[in-house]
Amino acid sequence: MNRKTILIVTGGDIEDTFVCGLIAEQDYDFVIACDRGMEFFRRNGLYPDLIVGDFDSANEACVRYFQENTQVRLEQFPAEKDWTDTELAVRRALDLQPDHIDLVGAVGSRLDHVLGNLQLLDMGLEHGIEIFLIDAHNRVRLIDHSLTIGREEQYGSYISLIPYNSTVNVSLYGMKYPLDHMDLAPGVTLGISNEIVEEQAQICFTDGMMFVIESKD
Repeated sequence: MNRKTILIVTGGDIEDTFVCGLIAEQDYDFVIACDRGMEFFRRNGLYPDLIVGDFDSANEACVRYFQENTQVRLEQFPAEKDWTDTELAVRRALDLQPDHIDLVGAVGSRLDHVLGNLQLLDMGLEHGIEIFLIDAHNRVRLIDHSLTIGREEQYGSYISLIPYNSTVNVSLYGMKYPLDHMDLAPGVTLGISNEIVEEQAQICFTDGMMFVIESKD
């Protein structure tokens, strides 16, 4: 069965070469630009399927370009609203009931937005849809159940585990620093910078949620 995949490009830091390569490699079924994320598409001669946001941070000429382009649908919202532009984009993506969402451009100089975007991964868990926050150096997901990661499929060399909102009792197998029913609590760094040393690693727990951050350094 074919998986339905969606890409969201939002307005943080974007490495064009990386994102263009990601689009070519993944062949997404639907692509959403979020506010200033539309500038990536304009400068690379690409077209998203949908643009959402209040358009307050995007270049005016870029906004006009897409407003005049009939092959792209735009949904503009007031600047004063309850949700960030990125949350609007995630909600639109979830409405399409995909199997997988990749979110790029979600990190940058605004730490409040970075933390907010990380919390949006929880929406994927609520809907049973995996969301990855991804850039050229990191791939982040939020999990609420045990996970196996093959060494050949990992994103980079390092894996960090950070509990989301409560202490998680976790066991780790196939990793440089194994754990046996160890509590990972918010506010400590025990789960940072582990490595897979066997063919696959197992992250085992029964309650709670954790960020899994795979990094290329």
